[in-house]
Amino acid sequence: MAQTQQLSNCIFCKIIRNEESGEKIYEDENVTCIKDINPVSTHHYLIIPNKHIRNAKTLQPEDSELFDKIVTTVGIISEKMNLDPASTRTGFHWPPFNTVHHLHLHVISPIEKMSGLRKLMFPNPNNYWFVSPDYVKSRLENSKNRTL
Repeated sequence: MAQTQQLSNCIFCKIIRNEESGEKIYEDENVTCIKDINPVSTHHYLIIPNKHIRNAKTLQPEDSELFDKIVTTVGIISEKMNLDPASTRTGFHWPPFNTVHHLHLHVISPIEKMSGLRKLMFPNPNNYWFVSPDYVKSRLENSKNRTL
């Protein structure tokens, strides 16, 4: 699958291609960051790989570099939007608990402004439906080691 390959009916792919509206905060050749349309706090962004990857469970060893770029983009967004790292939560919905089938990393800040229900939807640390980038990275690394 080419890095630029995208699905024609995927909403995030359409936003990346500028075929659908989405407030872009940042974009480069690897990732696009948009505002979440249903924010759970003052700042709620989604970092999306420009390559269509279905979800965090389907990441392959060859996606490791792209995954690292997604995570690195958190720092770029945090600086650009003046986010306090101590009050920022990041994570991925873990299938089957995702509504858009295109990998995306949530960046939410400040966590103190999240309602109780939203804190259950986007908890810290890992649980069955929302996991940290470190958890996903460890699974990705383990899958890479199994293929060697």
